[in-house]
Amino acid sequence: MALLKSQQTLATGSSAPNFSLPGVDGNLYSLNSFKDVKAFLVIFMCNHCPYVIPKIKVMKNLQLQFKSRGLQVIGVNANDVINYPDDNPEAMKKFAEENNLNFPYLFDASQEVPKAYGAVCTPDPFLFDANKKLVYHGRFDDALSPEETPTTFDMADAIDAVLNGEKPEKDFLPSMGCSIKWK
Repeated sequence: MALLKSQQTLATGSSAPNFSLPGVDGNLYSLNSFKDVKAFLVIFMCNHCPYVIPKIKVMKNLQLQFKSRGLQVIGVNANDVINYPDDNPEAMKKFAEENNLNFPYLFDASQEVPKAYGAVCTPDPFLFDANKKLVYHGRFDDALSPEETPTTFDMADAIDAVLNGEKPEKDFLPSMGCSIKWK
């Protein structure tokens, strides 16, 4: 496991790179698949990362807390499934069911989407406004290690600001996790 911090390569204010990816539910998704959305939270994640697993509840709670105000959470797994079969689409489907994911969980076999976003680790979250412009990239909270308890809730604060038509206080606070497993 290579532990990495996210890097700000997609500049604040940049447009969200679009994608067309299959979900574990059998549907094909792009950013245009979601109507009446005021904010998108695209999270690069996977099934086995010890830094993702403790954040699953956080991801689900963000979708639950802010969905009625216009947030759409989207999970994307782009890991190499040849060397990491625990991240193949069937395993993703099982993971989504076992964790009762309340957001689309998509698979990128090409690995082009994380490269377009500049994602390097799991989890690596990117928050976009209604115009699909990047407003915040980074950590969910200040609990960067799985055993830590958060005291600040950076992503929730950023989402709340965006949904209120404001700029988040910060536009980048590095997340930390396992490296994306490149081919």
